[in-house]
Amino acid sequence: MFDPAELIVRNPSICDGQPTLLGTRVLLRVVLGYLAQGESAETILEEFPSLTKAHLRACIAFAAASAAEDLPAPPPGPRAGHAA
Repeated sequence: MFDPAELIVRNPSICDGQPTLLGTRVLLRVVLGYLAQGESAETILEEFPSLTKAHLRACIAFAAASAAEDLPAPPPGPRAGHAA
């Protein structure tokens, strides 16, 4: 099974301990910024040749897991598809 935690690392001697992608000095937040701006995987991989598709999947998985932990539960009310 794919474990994004293996590709996202923190090392105090690399980029002041900010999360980077394994084997690179590319910051996780930089890649997430590119993705948030709508850049394609191909463009990101061209801009950062040390990255792989697995690195990009790890970034997306990290963001999804973070959102699941940080977002509040939806308010109670009618569920989608059900009339009020």
